[in-house]
This record gives sequence, structure tokens and C-alpha cells, in this order.
Amino acid sequence: MADKIQRFLAYQGKISIICANTTKLVEKARIIHDLSPVVTAAFGRMLTITAIMGNEMKSQKDKLTVQIKGNGLIEMMVVTANNFPKVKGYVANPQVDIPLNEFGKLDVGRAVGFEGYINVIKDIGLKDPYIGISPLTSGEIADDFANYFVNSEQRNSAVALGVLVDKNGVKAAGGYLINPMPDATEEEIAKVEQAIFKAGSISKMLDKQLTLKEIAQKITGDENIEIIKEDITPIYQCDCSKEHMSEGLATIGKEELKDIIETDGKAEIVCHFCNKKYEFSKKDLEEIISTIN
Repeated sequence: MADKIQRFLAYQGKISIICANTTKLVEKARIIHDLSPVVTAAFGRMLTITAIMGNEMKSQKDKLTVQIKGNGLIEMMVVTANNFPKVKGYVANPQVDIPLNEFGKLDVGRAVGFEGYINVIKDIGLKDPYIGISPLTSGEIADDFANYFVNSEQRNSAVALGVLVDKNGVKAAGGYLINPMPDATEEEIAKVEQAIFKAGSISKMLDKQLTLKEIAQKITGDENIEIIKEDITPIYQCDCSKEHMSEGLATIGKEELKDIIETDGKAEIVCHFCNKKYEFSKKDLEEIISTIN
């Protein structure tokens, strides 16, 4: 099944739902960063929610950056997205390996940490970017983002994120975000809460090959769900280039670059987001020096 994000309305437009299948996207990230299973689960959840949030932005020029910094062994994860959504990210410690939790599942909470914060930066063309900070509540990521939406964006949300990993890699990955509209009744919200409880995990529903529409029906309890947007394909894609890397090198200054030439005669830069290597010869470095005022 292809990766996809779909947007729906339930109960005559009173409940908004965004569902995402990000299996291929998360698998690509796993391969690029050579992630351990528990880091795949943590980073995959973060990639999914960032793709969903990126798609909520209005303009293609808008940029979203999400950082999770916890007191677990992973330490830090960063993901950026636009509204396409194209996402990319990196993990401070991609090879973390810890025992399974008491339920025999990957212990994402302990790997991320129970203390720390989510930092969200939305650059949406205003003079200053929007910055939202929210404490981690469990390290499981879905709960943490539900807490973020209430604290920083003043919207009650149901968030589910899941990554199913086997010995071959990512078997299923995805998530959903549910928001009641102001005119949603207590009864309708209660129906959704009951439906979510009955539905089970998002990764298992995707693994059973349920479509995003079927998942939306299942998690709301509304068979007459309305599709609002369906032609959205999230992808993991880095936009790095030698030109961007040159600009980065220029920021370290003439003296530092001259020192690199004298010591090594060349430079190699590795992109954090995709691990692509860029070689800069002595001539390349001299050209960069000539552009610095």
C-alpha cells in the first residue's frame, strides 16, 4: 500500500480527522540512518506526526521544525517538514538498543526519556516564527503531542502513532490526529472516544491492510465519513546540495578554512539528514574563502 495522508470529516463536519500511512517513508529513514528497532519506532512516530502537522500548514513556503529532547539514551531527534509534506530528520543516537518493556514491546518511552521537551517552530511567513514548547509526559510521542496540542495550540486532540518493526525492517507505520470542531457535542466526542478504544493500534490496522478511510470510520464510529482531501503523498526527501554545504563552510570564517587547507588540504562534510558526503578540494575551499568579506 502506498504512503498517503487523507483528511476526513465525521458527524456532519463536527470532527476533523487526518490519517497517515508512512510505512515506506519510515523504512527509508531507517535505512538512511541505520536505526535500531527501538529508534525506528521512536523516530518513525516523530516523522509521522511531523508530516501530519506539516500538511496542516497553508503555504508551500511554510516550514515546520520539530525537536524532541529527552533524558533517554536517544537524547535528541529533529524533523523538518513543509506542507507537501516532504520530511527529513536526524537522530543523535541512532543505534540505541534497550530491553523490551513489561508488555514485550519496544520501550520507546524509556529510549526517548520521561523528562524533556517538545519544541515546535513554525515559520509561516510572519515577522517572527511561532515557537511552542511543551514538556514530555511519557516519551511515547503520541501522548506527548496530544499534550503539546492542548498546552501550546489550545486544541483538544486524539493522537495515535505506531511503527511495527520486524527483522526485515518497517512492516507498518502511520498515525492519526483527531480534532473536534467547536460545535461537536459531548455525545459525539464520547462516541469517538469509545471508537478509538475499540479500534486498537494504528500500526496493526495498517498491517491488516485497512485503508485510511476504513481506519477513519473505525476510530470515529461514523460510517458516513466524508473525504476532504486524499491526493497527499508524504515523502522522506533531503534538499541538501554542495552549494548549501559551501554556504555552511563559509560561516566558519577565513582563518578556520585556511587552517583546514594547511592541515588536511581538503574537507568532507556529511549531511545530518541523509548521510550524503560532499568533498571539497583545496581549490573549492579557496573559492569559498574568496567569497568571504
